[in-house]
Amino acid sequence: MSQTRHIFETIIEKKVSLQYLLYLPKGYGEKPGDKWPLVLFLHGMGERGSDLDLVKKHGIPKVVMKRQEFPFVAVSPQCPMESTWPGLTDELYALLVDVMRKYKIDESRVYLTGLSMGGYGAWYLASAYPKLFAAVVPICGGMMRDAGFQDRINVLKRVPIWIFHGEKDEAVPVQNSKDVFDALKKVRGRVKLTLYPDLGHDSWTRTYDNPELYEWLLKQKRRTKKK
Repeated sequence: MSQTRHIFETIIEKKVSLQYLLYLPKGYGEKPGDKWPLVLFLHGMGERGSDLDLVKKHGIPKVVMKRQEFPFVAVSPQCPMESTWPGLTDELYALLVDVMRKYKIDESRVYLTGLSMGGYGAWYLASAYPKLFAAVVPICGGMMRDAGFQDRINVLKRVPIWIFHGEKDEAVPVQNSKDVFDALKKVRGRVKLTLYPDLGHDSWTRTYDNPELYEWLLKQKRRTKKK
């Protein structure tokens, strides 16, 4: 199935409009009772703006154009030019809530991933809403070691996280990912780190092309309260 264009608007102190791509997997809607895993993808700095086709350059939107079967509902918003993902955590949460309300989503299998600026965004969104995600995959990102760093680490320790980074990255230092990994290990977090000795900033192509990533994601399931 193809990705379709959507616009989500919400009001959180100010009105923010987020364009996004939506991918529905093959077989979606054929059985009324079926619910599907959801993956939220956050792009990098270079794909910001108002041209939604830019979001298809990398990551999950690129993968679903190549793979005939992708077993997730995929939501890929576009960050406005004047913003960055870490500053839009509430807006992204509202978008996810809206998508989960409108579509047949398994709320125990909601996943989050992002690359570069989106990797930073994944860390901040997950730490703001840690009970929402069954697993998180930040690629070549990091978190600022500010006054709130340890608090963010503490709330993430029960979330399964798989970090990826190229050791030759000159845009986002690999130490950023190592620091978060080490901090999570100290609090016995459910985290693992994959470093690519031969890669620079583009550590996402190899990561998103790896079937093992999606197999791992689908094994992660969050406990939800029975309604």
